[in-house]
Amino acid sequence: MKKLYLFAVLMGISISTYGQIVVKTPLSDRVTGYTFDVELDPEAKTVSGIMNAYWVNISENIVPDIRLHMYPNAFRSNKSTSSTESGRSLRGSHEIDFGWVDILSIHDGKGADLFDSMKYIQPDDQNSNDMTVLQVILNEAAMPGDTVKLNIEFISKLPSRIRRTGFADDFFFVAQWFPKIGVYEPAGMRYSKEGAWNCHQYHSIGEYYANHSVYDVSIIVPVEYVTGSGGMLISEDEIDNGKKRVVYRAEDIVDFAWTAWPDYLVAEDEWEHVKIRFLYPPGREDQVGRQLAAVKNALEYLGERVGPYPWPHLTFVDPPKKGAGAGGMEYTTIFTSGSVDKIPEFVLMPEMTTVHEFIHAYFMGIIANNESEEPWLDEGMTSYWEVRIMDHYYGPGKGIINHKNFGISDWSISRMVYVMSGDNKVVDNTPYSWDYPGGTYSMISYKKAATWLLTLQGIIGEETIDKVFRRYYDEWGFDHPTRSDFVDITNEVVTELHGDRFGEDMNWFFNQTLYGTGICDYKVDGISNSKIRSFKGMMKSDTGMVLRADLTDGDTIFHSVVRLQRLGEVMLPVELHVHFESGDEISEQWDGKATYKDFEYWGSDKILWATIDPDFKIAMDVNLINNSYTLEPDNVPVKRFMRKFVTIMQFLILSVTV
Repeated sequence: MKKLYLFAVLMGISISTYGQIVVKTPLSDRVTGYTFDVELDPEAKTVSGIMNAYWVNISENIVPDIRLHMYPNAFRSNKSTSSTESGRSLRGSHEIDFGWVDILSIHDGKGADLFDSMKYIQPDDQNSNDMTVLQVILNEAAMPGDTVKLNIEFISKLPSRIRRTGFADDFFFVAQWFPKIGVYEPAGMRYSKEGAWNCHQYHSIGEYYANHSVYDVSIIVPVEYVTGSGGMLISEDEIDNGKKRVVYRAEDIVDFAWTAWPDYLVAEDEWEHVKIRFLYPPGREDQVGRQLAAVKNALEYLGERVGPYPWPHLTFVDPPKKGAGAGGMEYTTIFTSGSVDKIPEFVLMPEMTTVHEFIHAYFMGIIANNESEEPWLDEGMTSYWEVRIMDHYYGPGKGIINHKNFGISDWSISRMVYVMSGDNKVVDNTPYSWDYPGGTYSMISYKKAATWLLTLQGIIGEETIDKVFRRYYDEWGFDHPTRSDFVDITNEVVTELHGDRFGEDMNWFFNQTLYGTGICDYKVDGISNSKIRSFKGMMKSDTGMVLRADLTDGDTIFHSVVRLQRLGEVMLPVELHVHFESGDEISEQWDGKATYKDFEYWGSDKILWATIDPDFKIAMDVNLINNSYTLEPDNVPVKRFMRKFVTIMQFLILSVTV
């Protein structure tokens, strides 16, 4: 990991109130940091209090302003950019249903009042009704190396009918809840050429981007509330009037989220150095072991193949039914899973959600890409590792459904979303989250990216791609990479391990997948076995034309041909497996570039069947049915499929009627 800690600067600007250190040494530059002293009002549905924050100008620029994300204002009106883009009206029509954040006072570190220098701006769409980005002109511009300190009194009203953040009755999930400092990108960082704030509005599609920060958070809640957060619990003490104060500290994370609900049940466990805390609703006690096993599986798998989970704490939450809108979301050291009561053990959707959301601790948590601008770097990579983890621990072919009579793999489900979409050629993986056309965001940034990463693994090998991700972790952990950085690392590792076996570099692959819109479809177009007959005919001799008939052993020499076809635009190296009547088999390699390719054989053996990509390495292939061809059809697989189909239909009917 990069170790640019800026010790000289940071030692002088600590605003931490609580001294306990979560990790032994800083993991990040800690360009920003926060302390909070706030209180939850369960009746008013507000969180209010004081925030002290700092930002270090690590650029060579003179910066005149600070930009703050005011995310709760996305729920302030039906004219916000998020509401307008979604095409949905805000849920509810009463005052209590809306969400917003308001700054009551703001001062810099010298006490200068900055309230009148605040202005809402709309850098993405100039929608004057959107109030999710706040510009604050500083009393004194920040010189290179300066530390800007802010003291802010604020109040956040949480929205009803939770969408990631909000309340449902007495349940609260509090995320993206405070005025949050954007990311100032110096020249040369990511795509920045001159140095500028990267602080996007809150959009209906897409997520977030932030610096790794230190958080010291004091929260007052009613004494009966159970709380959980992305921080390590420092203290929990009763105070006056039936309230208590809980204090958390978090280090080197990109966001601080927390939850409070009187009815949470708590399960605790450990994995190596990590203390795990699981909050869940009554009625789901039977899922506790499953959920804890899933998160420990993910900790183990990623620790072995990508890099260590560096924090000593982890909290995850299974929200109750009324708070389901908070489910399936990640905040590095706290995440939300999702389930329902009485879900059968062979339905692994809760485990899948838990694994997926935990993986985000690596891809956007440790390796903090800009989720808004390059969503595949976290969602696609997370979906890729989800497939690997689920199908590894729960069995090949059973990573989603693990019934004794049938199974469904995570690999199959993830791939199917992409290959069966009618829009899988509409756009590549480069747009900003909100620029994906026609509802293609999830399919392209999650599933297409995961599918071509699985294909990359099939081509270069599992061991090689694991080394790619280890180096990606080592070089870009606690930093902000771009897609080019991942491509560069892939090229480096593949060249080091394989030389020019796959070409000068792997750009030919990324140009077709990451940057391309074509599909991949290879087909075994046919098989033929033609006898090479001995000569029989008229020949001219000294005495004139005579009949000649050459005799061989029963005309048993065959010219056999397997014809392959490339139907899609994507050209990838593929393997051909040929099976002969005698039982002999041959494996061939094809570069996959030509539209047609014939593989020819001569001998006494005939071809019975042939399969292209027999080990399913090319997950991008949109039609696996045409990957094989046989001259002796066998109805046993059809019967087997029908038995499974009937079993699945019976299961679905029972699920609906129970």
